[in-house]
Parts: sequence; structure tokens; C-alpha cells
Amino acid sequence: MRRTILPLLAALAIAGCVQTAPAPGPAPAAIPVGDRVTRETAIANFRAAVSRVEPVAERVCREQDPRLDCDYLIRVDPDPRQPPNAFQTRNRAGRPVLVFTQGLIADARNQDEIAFVIGHEAAHHIALHIDQRMQSAAAGQVLGGLLGAAIGADANAVDSFSRLGASVGARVYSKEQELEADALGAVITARAGYDPVRGAAYFQRSPDPGNRFLGSHPGNAQRIAVVRQVAAGL
Repeated sequence: MRRTILPLLAALAIAGCVQTAPAPGPAPAAIPVGDRVTRETAIANFRAAVSRVEPVAERVCREQDPRLDCDYLIRVDPDPRQPPNAFQTRNRAGRPVLVFTQGLIADARNQDEIAFVIGHEAAHHIALHIDQRMQSAAAGQVLGGLLGAAIGADANAVDSFSRLGASVGARVYSKEQELEADALGAVITARAGYDPVRGAAYFQRSPDPGNRFLGSHPGNAQRIAVVRQVAAGL
């Protein structure tokens, strides 16, 4: 089981967070999203947002927990074929890493959207979501293995039960974690001088995950509502 759990937990730690893809049709008028920008503008928006949001995210991180490593490392996935996505992970030294695909950078309509995604991913680190997910996955893996053994499954089947248990365990609190990251991400975005509500318009061009069983992300409307509520209180 030890041979199985280590690579599995490593994969869970870097699971995609802002999993998005353009959806057909115009976005609701309540949040203007603008037209698709040129490659040069997208790159400029990303660089500008990073320069403003990163230091704010680091300050918020230190305010929340001075014991955390708050020196964010921001990277762009070199593979241009990757779909729009962003995620937070840690390198071997424990430093928080925020990774963005070129597709996400190109799809963002303005600096507010990029700033909100940066704030959202930074918030995952501050809230220790990787650790929570790994602990939940480990517990699920153990329970899955015990279930497989209890029903008399062979070694291969027990291993499959363990992997399934880890997958289910990792998703138990994922929706709550996404909403928590949206809320704190909205604060970071606003403190960096951007509009988090305008930034959350990114969700409106994404397929709505809805309320799928064991889904990893909450519905887009719920996420936007959380951002609006936080922004109204700032």
C-alpha cells in the first residue's frame, strides 16, 4: 500500500483547480466580460496582474499564518496544447507554486480575470487545501483497502478499492475548498486593486459543473454569488 499511496497523493496535490474551457454563447450582461484579446494583450495582462497580485497574496498569506512559506513561485505551463487551467502545488522544498496554462492566459478577457484566478490559487495554499486533500485521500485509501479485504478480494482488486477510496476521499471537501478559495481570492484580488466580481466573470464562459455526484467544483452561479457577497462586504 505504501508503494501505491505516495505517487497517488502526489497526483492529488497537483490536481487542476480552475478547470475551465470556453463555452458557446454570450455571457450574462450582469458582468461584462469583453471580447477575446490579442496574444500580446493577454501576455501583458498576465504580467501586470502577477506583478500586483503576487505581493498582496504573500502579505495575506503571512497575515493568516506566519509559519507558512508565502514566497509564491508563479509558472506558465510550456505546453501550448494544454486546455485553460490553473492549479496550486508545492515544489520539493515546500515552496508554493502557482501554475497557469497558456490557454487560460489567452482566454482571460482582462486583468481582473487573471488577477482573480491568481488570488484564487494563492488562497488554496493559505487555506492548506493540499494538506487537507491528501489527508482525506489517505483515509479514503485505507478504508477502500479494508473494504476490499473484507469482501475477500484478491490483491489486485484490493489495490483498485484503495485507489477508488483515495479518489473519493480527495473529493469529499473539494467543493467547500473551492468556495473558500473563491472567498479569500476575492479579498486578495480587491486588495491588489482589481474588481473580483468582474474577475469572476471567467466562470460564465465555462461549462457549469452543476451538482454532480462527487464533483470537484461547485456550480458557477454559486461561486459567483460567493464572490459578490465577499466583494459587497469589503
